[in-house]
Amino acid sequence: MSEDFGTVDRRPLATVLAANLVSIAGNCLTYMGVPWFVLQSTGSAAKAGIVALCTLLPAVLAALVTGPVIDRMGRRRVSVASDLACGVAVAAIPLLQFAGILQFWMLCVLMALTGLFRAPGETARGVLLPTLAERAGMPLTRAAGLYDGAARFAALSASALGGVLIAVLGAENVLLVDAATFALAAPLFAFGVRGLPEAQAQRRAEPVSLRAYRRELAEGYRFVAATPLLLGLCLMTLVTRGLDQGWSAVLLPVHAREELDGAVDLGLLNAAFGVCALTGALVYGAVGSRFRRWPVFTIAFLIGGLPRFVVAAFTDTFTPMVVIMAVEGLAFGVLNPIMATVTYEKVPEELRSRVLSATTASVQLVTPLGGLAAGFLVDSASLPSALLTVGGVYLLATLCPMIFPAWRQMDSTGSPQDREGSLPQRSGSKRV
Repeated sequence: MSEDFGTVDRRPLATVLAANLVSIAGNCLTYMGVPWFVLQSTGSAAKAGIVALCTLLPAVLAALVTGPVIDRMGRRRVSVASDLACGVAVAAIPLLQFAGILQFWMLCVLMALTGLFRAPGETARGVLLPTLAERAGMPLTRAAGLYDGAARFAALSASALGGVLIAVLGAENVLLVDAATFALAAPLFAFGVRGLPEAQAQRRAEPVSLRAYRRELAEGYRFVAATPLLLGLCLMTLVTRGLDQGWSAVLLPVHAREELDGAVDLGLLNAAFGVCALTGALVYGAVGSRFRRWPVFTIAFLIGGLPRFVVAAFTDTFTPMVVIMAVEGLAFGVLNPIMATVTYEKVPEELRSRVLSATTASVQLVTPLGGLAAGFLVDSASLPSALLTVGGVYLLATLCPMIFPAWRQMDSTGSPQDREGSLPQRSGSKRV
């Protein structure tokens, strides 16, 4: 059975965007509702931290090892199973609490399950974006901008509504609402990609075995290591994600508490960043294909890196901070669509699940350490010194695209589809 790719059909892309929006909104509600639930039920900040760790570590481990599993099972099945498993695990928390039998170790196990299933589900949806863009007759840059914009909108909306829902419904009932979002996302995605060959299981000549799994897993990591541009993206993002974690978890909250008006200003600053990052992603998706990627990426990273640390180090008023956070959001909004587009164009379709799992895991490895390092700097020195130190390291990282020639390959990977916005003619492919 063959598929005709000559007809423009935007429904699969629209449906998958909607499913991803709902699923990510559910994840954000989880990250808000569970810590609040732990604090309400135990009164222990340490236990809230333990639960966060139980959620994060399985997600990193899953991203490290599940690339071949996604290919063998099929991206459609993995995404649907991921959302359903997360929904069941999240719903079990308030249900066990209502029954009076929830223990802390049970909560840790259930949150570990959500982390374990979340990462492969997000990867399975993401790797289909080039196929969906092609069917929609849309430049890949625009589709990547819409995909990232939908994710940012989901996170922003869930963050804004989460606190209100917790106050009105209570943390337990918010977790039930959260579970319902996963139950909605699963059939949405299943419906959107039905009949899509790239969403089905990949047929392998080699039968399933531990040896075959190790070989397929290693292929993804070898591809990244052998591709200078992808390796550079992973290494720079690994460093900057850790520094961003230090900024958002320690440096900015401490600055807001000591120099600004506390939690109110912190919330407004984060809101300004979120709205402008969403705007940046959508604007770049609309017009980004008209510009060279390397200079846009380099300038955006330089704008989003050092300046906020310098402004925070030398000001104690709100207005300069909200301006720089808005500018930073606009700059950062263009980064993910560019990185996604370059990755999709560099990686062959049959390796995307494994390569994207590898890159996702690699950039998350040191993220938890960013907050620890920033906290140590603040305690051992002063806040301005910590801000300038972290900002200086950030500047060194963001100079890499200007120094190393491999980064200029960002502008040599464009496909005819992305350059011209036309739908390539394909004869079709057989469903596995």
